[in-house]
Amino acid sequence: MNRFKNFPMVPRVIFGAGSLDQLGEILMPKRTSSEAPFIFLVDSVFEDTDLPGRIPLLFHDQIIFISSDEEPKTEQVDALAQRIRDSFSELPSGIVGIGGGTIMDLAKAVAIMLTNKGGAADYQGWDLVKKPSIYHVGIPTISGTGAEVSRTTVLLGPEKKLGINSDSTTFDQVVLDPDLAQGVPTEQWFYTGMDCYIHCIESLSGTYLNAFSQSYGEKALELCKEVFLNNICEAESRDKLMMASWHGGMSIAYSQVGVAHAMSYGLSYSLGIRHGIGNCLIFQHLEEFYPQGVELFHEMKNKHNISLPTGICKGLSDSEYDTMIAVAMSLEPLWENAVGYDWRRTITPEKLKSIYGKI
Repeated sequence: MNRFKNFPMVPRVIFGAGSLDQLGEILMPKRTSSEAPFIFLVDSVFEDTDLPGRIPLLFHDQIIFISSDEEPKTEQVDALAQRIRDSFSELPSGIVGIGGGTIMDLAKAVAIMLTNKGGAADYQGWDLVKKPSIYHVGIPTISGTGAEVSRTTVLLGPEKKLGINSDSTTFDQVVLDPDLAQGVPTEQWFYTGMDCYIHCIESLSGTYLNAFSQSYGEKALELCKEVFLNNICEAESRDKLMMASWHGGMSIAYSQVGVAHAMSYGLSYSLGIRHGIGNCLIFQHLEEFYPQGVELFHEMKNKHNISLPTGICKGLSDSEYDTMIAVAMSLEPLWENAVGYDWRRTITPEKLKSIYGKI
């Protein structure tokens, strides 16, 4: 069995302030007919801004505004795909996601489900997608998740939180316009940025580490330190964090994440905790696994006056703990990367419950 992954990369990317304005010329050659629209999935926070007016609508193109207040769900993907099928006589020319990680994941998943039978939950796992997705574009408006570059789309399903990991998931085109990240609230900026930082720490500390992932992870970590520890101007910070997100996503493409992400999945599935803040809530208690990374995390948190919520798991029943732990422990590749192939010898339900209990 081959041990080396032959994975896809985003074939086209444009970077630079104002690059959103080139979207029309980017999409035009991809239009299959006047009856095959582009569907723009846009974070609803932009509904009353000037951004919708900058979207190059033609023919039957449609904007669908979507709230990103909650994690993306498999049933939401299925509903969006069905809505699009019912609205148009032809398969769309493509899907364009404009927003944060939630919108990126929805855009990737909908593009897959428009060409594959069944429901999105059927494809949660590794390499289960049978047919190539339709053309899809990612335009992040906040940086850190790496969703714009990864081959996964993480969804909450009826039984688990898990990505659709496939070669068909990766975007065909990404537009990196740092101007779109202006005005992001400080806490959201921090939590999403820490997703990138924790990507780096977990990748660089993992048993799956190799020269490919290390080269990207080290650059992403360097950029995170500049953004969150140095006093740089806002425009430079946006540029650097957008590239940190890109490099961080590339780092884990050929390795994996680790303890914080596995346990954050449990928090999200059981309690609806958003991914970025969930990572932070877990990571602050992981000195045993990432001592230097956790120390630096607290330094960044204090510099930006971030106070993490407390008492999240207070009063949970044994059954609720069991569900969180089961979701976390089901993510075997993450634990193998963090601890090694014999991870079950040291990672026990009791150990995870003790960590969750601190939150």
